[in-house]
Amino acid sequence: MKHYRKELWFETGKRRELINITSEIQQCLTESGIKEGLLLCNAMHITSSIFINDDESGLHQDLEKWLEGLAPEKPHSQYLHNSFEDNADAHLKRTIMGREAVVAVTNGRLDFGPWEQIFYGEFDGKRKKRVLVKIIGE
Repeated sequence: MKHYRKELWFETGKRRELINITSEIQQCLTESGIKEGLLLCNAMHITSSIFINDDESGLHQDLEKWLEGLAPEKPHSQYLHNSFEDNADAHLKRTIMGREAVVAVTNGRLDFGPWEQIFYGEFDGKRKKRVLVKIIGE
């Protein structure tokens, strides 16, 4: 069985962003030479996320509004964690959105359903963070 590992690095200009990384992930799959198997993509930082959804701007705005309603950034004093930092909301948003995505690889392509795309969700940005891509198969 073949295996492939690559780290992708992201540094957002804003505190919170959703970035479509499907093309970068497909490029990793192409580099791997693996035609059949599984691809794991996971955020290696506790305040960022990897998830699969539709790439539609209205949906992205809805996600932002929904996440902010569930775990508002301010006031910072509402969170015990924030006695050390000011990013408790980012930790909670990451927990809601998830750490990783696993995608089947078929004929050298990501085996998606209609409209599925892979996203990097940043909830405490403006610094470099990494994403791990691990592919196993034949």
